[in-house]
Amino acid sequence: MADLLALVEARLRTGLGEPDARAAVTFLGTDRIEVLRFTDGDIVRYATLGMSGQPMTDPTAALADPVKGPRAELVLSVRAGLADTDKVLRPLAVLAASPQVEGLVVAPGASLDVGEPLWPGAPFTSVLVAEPGGLVEDLDLDAPMDPVRFLPLLPMTPNEAAWKRVHGAAALQERWLNGGTDLRDPLRTSVSLA
Repeated sequence: MADLLALVEARLRTGLGEPDARAAVTFLGTDRIEVLRFTDGDIVRYATLGMSGQPMTDPTAALADPVKGPRAELVLSVRAGLADTDKVLRPLAVLAASPQVEGLVVAPGASLDVGEPLWPGAPFTSVLVAEPGGLVEDLDLDAPMDPVRFLPLLPMTPNEAAWKRVHGAAALQERWLNGGTDLRDPLRTSVSLA
C-alpha cells in the first residue's frame, strides 16, 4: 500500500503542486488518512491521501476483494482567508475513512454528511461528490486494480442536501450553475431552491 500511496501523492503533486501542509488522522480499525493542503493564489485545496489504499467494496458483498474495486481520493477547493477552513482536516479524514468504517462506495452523485459544520461557522455539514477528471487526472494502476479517481467535493447547505435527495445531483448542480453560485465560497448561502 505504501508504494500505491506514493504514486497517488505524486499524481496529486503533478495536478496541484507542492503541498504546504499535511496532517494525519487514524481511526480505530482503519488505515491512516492524511490530508494535504495546496495553496494556489486565493484558492486552497485539501486532498486526502490514504483512502485509495484499499478498494471500496459493496457492503452487500459476501467477501471483500483485496484488489478489485473502485479506488478514490477526495479533493475540496475553497477560497482562502474567508473562514478557518483548515479545520476541515478531520471531517475530510472522516469522509475518506467511511469506505473502511461503513462499507460505503463513494461515487459521483453521492452525498456525504459529517453531521457537523465542515469548519467553524460553516453553513455546510455535507458535500456532493462531483465527477472526477478536472484538476487531477485518474491514476491508472496495474490490472486487475481499478484506477484511482480524484473526486471533487462540493459543500452543500442542509437545504441543498435535502433538495438533492428529492431531485437528484444533476438538478442541484443545474441550480448552482443557473444561480451563478460560487461553490468555492466557504461562507456562501444556499442557492434559491423555490
